[in-house]
Amino acid sequence: MIDIYIDLGIEIGRLQDGPRIAVYYKNLQFTIIQSQMQFIFIKQRAYCTSVAKSSNSQISRYARLGEIQNARRVFDNMSSRSVASWNTMIAGYFQNYRPHEARYLFDVMPERDIISWNNLISGYVKNRMVSEARKVFDIMPQRNVVSWTAMVRGCLQEGMICEAESLFGQMPEKNVVSWTVLLGGIIQAGRIDEARRLFDRMPGKDVVSWTNMIAGYCQEGRLVEARELFDEMPKRNVISWTTMIDGYARHQKVDVARKLFEVMPGKNEVSWSAMLMGYVQCGRIEEAVQLFDAMPVKSVGTCNGMIVGFGQNGHVAKARWIFDNMRERDDWTWSAMIKVYERKGFELEALNMFTLMQKEGISSNFPSLISILSVCASLAILDHGRQIHAELIKSQFDTDVYVSSILITMYVKCGDLLKAKLVFDRFAPKDVVMWNSMITGYAQHGLGTEALQFFHGMLSAGIALDDVTFVGVLSACSYSGMVKEGREIFDSMKSNYQVEPGTEHYACMVDLFGRAGLLNEAMNLINNMPIEADAVVWGALLGACKMHTNMDLAEVAARKLVKLEPKNSGHYILLSNIYASKERWRDVTEVRKKMKTRKVSKLLGCSWIEVEKKVHMFAGGDSEVHPDHPMIMRMLECLSGKLREVGYNPDASFVLHDLDEEDKAHTLGFHSEKLAVAFGLLKVPQGMPIRVMKNLRVCGDCHLAIKLIAKVTGREVILRDANRFHHFKDGFCSCSDYW
Repeated sequence: MIDIYIDLGIEIGRLQDGPRIAVYYKNLQFTIIQSQMQFIFIKQRAYCTSVAKSSNSQISRYARLGEIQNARRVFDNMSSRSVASWNTMIAGYFQNYRPHEARYLFDVMPERDIISWNNLISGYVKNRMVSEARKVFDIMPQRNVVSWTAMVRGCLQEGMICEAESLFGQMPEKNVVSWTVLLGGIIQAGRIDEARRLFDRMPGKDVVSWTNMIAGYCQEGRLVEARELFDEMPKRNVISWTTMIDGYARHQKVDVARKLFEVMPGKNEVSWSAMLMGYVQCGRIEEAVQLFDAMPVKSVGTCNGMIVGFGQNGHVAKARWIFDNMRERDDWTWSAMIKVYERKGFELEALNMFTLMQKEGISSNFPSLISILSVCASLAILDHGRQIHAELIKSQFDTDVYVSSILITMYVKCGDLLKAKLVFDRFAPKDVVMWNSMITGYAQHGLGTEALQFFHGMLSAGIALDDVTFVGVLSACSYSGMVKEGREIFDSMKSNYQVEPGTEHYACMVDLFGRAGLLNEAMNLINNMPIEADAVVWGALLGACKMHTNMDLAEVAARKLVKLEPKNSGHYILLSNIYASKERWRDVTEVRKKMKTRKVSKLLGCSWIEVEKKVHMFAGGDSEVHPDHPMIMRMLECLSGKLREVGYNPDASFVLHDLDEEDKAHTLGFHSEKLAVAFGLLKVPQGMPIRVMKNLRVCGDCHLAIKLIAKVTGREVILRDANRFHHFKDGFCSCSDYW
């Protein structure tokens, strides 16, 4: 019956010096364990013998453990059942979300008391069936304060504030619990000033009422008012102190929180956790570590928080150390570690951790599935992505709009536009993120016409366009060479759709003009921008200069980029590429000297491919570390002969080194994407596309070579590089050599 008294802000267990009760604050990220809290409970008569009491305890215990069939077996085997026995079994069914069985038992009860009726109302409320609860409330023979309070709580739970207030006004008698339940509901609705007026009207306030009001102020960031109430409290407990400390910590006032923490008369596990998370959220990781080391008890939840904290601040190895040294872990421990790896770019480690989690028999929870789905999108590993999609369907998470958006993104980034569109078509209603994902997906695949069709479909559906929409559709125009359409859309952004163009939109236009060879128009656009051009804009111009070998503008763009991002190796490499294509080796040497002087490291080119749910990595010029190295070399040698037969000649302009022609041809032959394609030809079954990913932009020679490989082998190759997708088939590429 405790849950009858649970309001929407706090779950309030009220038992005299009762056992450890979980108290949940709506906006706190932890569970407060309170051992000494004073509670109020309506006295109930006991109709049970000692034997019946023992059986009732067994029923209750099995229900708490989710073993409802065992609970029913104990109930059925009782020689005699009291009203309390029936009430306990009915409560167990509700606790395990089986309301129909609970109602059936209620209907066949030989005798009922008011507790039975209250049990039914409370159970329906717990199962979010407030209309059923109201039907019971209206027909019950008599009501007490518990009945009314449970019904008020049910209305608040469903956001029916007016109905709750009306019921509260009709209550013949109210107690402190009734007032506190309504108070919590109004706080949850964000009506903090109304809540304060109600609080001031309360004829009697206990420590829970005061704490609830303080928590409401903290949620709204009104810490001064929260502190005033805290200082006025006639009596405080550990929850009151923890609420105030957490309020300060969550609003970046961690030093004030620490002072309060130090003078706190008694601390529990959650008090320590609140203070610890305050340091973590502020990025003060050293102080967090000191506090963590000083904690008398390190719970699983606290360790999970430290894993997240270390991860957020870039200390991935330390997060893993905490994980490895935990005596026990829960599913949130695993999902936290997976999330750290995923967010910090350790995709393979995240994948391995997820695989280990499954081997350990730990059930995948929602955060871990979403993290791995993001990893699948990042690495473009379709087989794993399909597996996670199946898990989401099995867990009934796939109906969520957020999940559907991530699924669309995953399929798009894995090169499976057909499946992405199937997910899109099956979901209704569609939000702006889903539309943007499809537009961006078609853009990345060079399907500008299809992207524009989705753009117009979005307009027809009445979806408000945002800045991401225009980045997607302008990119589509750029990748597809649709200069006229791109110019019209860009010009209409502010006038027709009230979206102010940002630097990313100007970058798309510079890229659009640059790819089309309109370099002077691109430069004029930059010079007339109402905002300062950033590295993305100048990078788009530099890329266009490389495509059209315009040395003068390339050097202008490169100087700007080196000034804006002096540690970004890509800008130096691109300029070096341009010099190398013109055989200006002295200038290439100068660029390299600058990189060395400024300690700029070149990003190593690498490609990867997924075969039988295993990711195989290849670095440029080196496949010896791969166990199938001899087979890969034989395949490359075989391909080399076939390519020469169809007229392939290595394009030495894509080699950055001042080498002779034979050495240049050899270097080109071992680019990472060629190694991955060769491995795919060996391992991917005939009839299935070979899907390869590369972390950098594919070079022109590899692009030509893979087109011909697709032709001579009759295979389809899908390559995703740093910029876009390339679908190679029958000697052609989906980009029409425009990338």
